[in-house]
Amino acid sequence: MLKQRVLAAAVMIPAFLLALFYSSPLVWMGLIGLGTLLAAWEWARIAGFAVSGRVLYMLAVAVLLLGLIYLGAEDVSRPTIWSAVLVFWLLLVPLWLSRHWVVRQRWVLALVGLLVLLPTWLALVALRETSVLLLLFLMGLVWIADIAAYVFGRIWGKHKLAPRISPGKTWEGAAGALFSGMLYTVLWHSFAPDALAHFVGFSTLSWAAMALFLVAISIIGDLFESHMKRCAGLKDSGNLIPGHGGILDRIDSQTSILPVAFAWLFFSAWIN
Repeated sequence: MLKQRVLAAAVMIPAFLLALFYSSPLVWMGLIGLGTLLAAWEWARIAGFAVSGRVLYMLAVAVLLLGLIYLGAEDVSRPTIWSAVLVFWLLLVPLWLSRHWVVRQRWVLALVGLLVLLPTWLALVALRETSVLLLLFLMGLVWIADIAAYVFGRIWGKHKLAPRISPGKTWEGAAGALFSGMLYTVLWHSFAPDALAHFVGFSTLSWAAMALFLVAISIIGDLFESHMKRCAGLKDSGNLIPGHGGILDRIDSQTSILPVAFAWLFFSAWIN
């Protein structure tokens, strides 16, 4: 399993970086769109759709993505989209997890999937257009936090973070993720300040607080996908990536942190 994970990562990471830095905007949108469609297939499986229903859900997501591409920059200039993102991830999902809601209606789960997947695609496109390094910073923040949570949890983990949702996660692992994310952010601010120039007027303490906030959001995204899989009786969202599971298993934290981070930037500029 470990060998498969390492080999898969050795292929995916260079491919992702090549696309991130060198692909045209249209190619980038297409590649991210393909990943979104594969994630939509997995979400439809979590929602309990049969194969025909999954195909229809993928087609619906494809149509919506094409619509967003057709609209171009106008789609990210509407406060309604990013207001919905903030309400969903900062209010609804924490309430959902704390109450351990179990939703069986497929149409409700399908709509929730749209709230998870489409803003993630939009954020990946918009953040790359804003700054490639900013997008790399945000995605790296999730990777660092995930690795730290695993290491700290394995070495010191004793107290379960959310035993009913994800028994393997611990408070010690979460603390390690928060600390490592904070250190990672301060290092970026120290050595590559231009990458984070869009977050203006921050002191070092503010940067540390931003890291804590974003890592906490990434943990919420991870727990939400784990909760949805547990309710569906699934261990992994799919088996597309050897040793890693499905697409959703790899981007669960990204689906929360990237839309929330862009919503933050959007409203900062919009309000000012």
